[in-house]
This record gives sequence, structure tokens and C-alpha cells, in this order.
Amino acid sequence: MISLDVQGAFDSAWWPAILQRLREAKCPRNLYYLVQDYLKEREAFIAINSYNMRKNITRGCAQGSCCGPILCNIEYDTVLNLKFTDHTRVVAFADYLILMMRADSISEAENIANIEMGKIAMWAKNNKTKFNEEKPKVMLMTRRKRKEQKEILVYINNKAIPQVQKLKYLGIFDNKLLFREHISYVADKCKKLIFQLAKAAKLNWGLSHKALQTIYLGGIQPLLTYGAPVWIKAIRKETYKAKLLRVQRLI
Repeated sequence: MISLDVQGAFDSAWWPAILQRLREAKCPRNLYYLVQDYLKEREAFIAINSYNMRKNITRGCAQGSCCGPILCNIEYDTVLNLKFTDHTRVVAFADYLILMMRADSISEAENIANIEMGKIAMWAKNNKTKFNEEKPKVMLMTRRKRKEQKEILVYINNKAIPQVQKLKYLGIFDNKLLFREHISYVADKCKKLIFQLAKAAKLNWGLSHKALQTIYLGGIQPLLTYGAPVWIKAIRKETYKAKLLRVQRLI
């Protein structure tokens, strides 16, 4: 599992690449010309005291604009359509990119990962896009108990990507997919919120039961259930272990 972060996603969106993608997608001519006209002859202007400077710009989407995310997605979509191997799945969320490679051995996974990273690096070069060099992470996920070399060397732009035992991406993933740390993180966060609510609600004063219920359903329950289809099996497994330990103690 490899995580990548596009450096300045909105600022680095290259207009020629966006227009090229629209042509490849056979965008209706009127919409294509509308986007082309919107991106044409734009300038950045700065004034400091009596000094003024103008510069023509060929990239970037205004953050907060209606079309900004759409234009970024149009360019970003091309990386999802690269010809990856059958062993690879790619997922994108905002400016984060995740690559998942599956193989029968660690060395095979390493080889596939480096091949895919070569394609990603070439895409970035062709689209004048850079990945944040401090944020890439690679994690080897395996449940094999036998002793073997579990270091994996993956490179991007000839620079080794740090290997980690856990990775935060829409939740906390660990190298054995046990999700214990994610569950603990969510539980601790919810405890703090509940304690804060308890300070504002007593039997005879403070927030009403209805107000507490609204806050709980809107602010705490979503935290508890976020990503539950992914980690619920880990909860069930831990619950089963706890019950088994209690039975053993009774015996």
C-alpha cells in the first residue's frame, strides 16, 4: 500500500493537460470552448508600494470557486486511467492517491510497486505535477507468521519511500489489518466529547435530553460508525477473544 500526496493540487493544475483530457473525453464542443475561454489570458497581479508586477499564468484553479474542483478532477482523472497491472488498484480522494498492489511474495510486490511508481512519476512529469516528497509512505500488509525479510524498497524519482507499520488514510490502517489503533483512536475521541457534554448537562440544569440526543446523533454517532464496514470484523474478533478469555478464567 503506497500513499502519495499531490503538492499544491489546486495551484499545480496545468491547463493544457485539462484541455487535452477534455478532448480525449470528447467533451461537447460548446463546453470545451467555454472552459478554454475561461482559462485563456489570465494574469497574476501584485502591487507593493509603487511597484507593480504582472505575470501570465498557465496553471492553477481558484480554491473556493465552483469550477476549481471539477477542473482538478478532470486532470487528476488521467492518473486513474493509466495502464496499471492486474495486481494493482488505485484510489483517489481529494489530492491523496493510494496504490494497492497484491502479490504472492514480498519481492514480487516490491517489483510491481516500483513498476507502477515509474508510471506515476512519468504521469507527474507529463502533467507538470509534483508529489510532496515528505509525505509518501509505503506499508507492507501481510499476516504471514513465518520469519522472513519484510523490508520493501520502493522509489519515486530515485528517492526511497519510507516504510511504515501504520498509515492514516480516511482512517488508520495497520500492516496486519487489525484496525486496533483506529478503533482506539475513535473510542478516545468519542470519550472526550462525551465528557465535555457531561459537563454541560446535569439532572436539574444544563442541556436538555433532546439537545444532548441531537448532539450525540450529529457529532458522536458518525464518528463511531465511520468506516464501520471496513473494521467491524476486527471488533467482532476482539469481542470473541474477550469472551473466550472470560470463559477460560471461569474454567
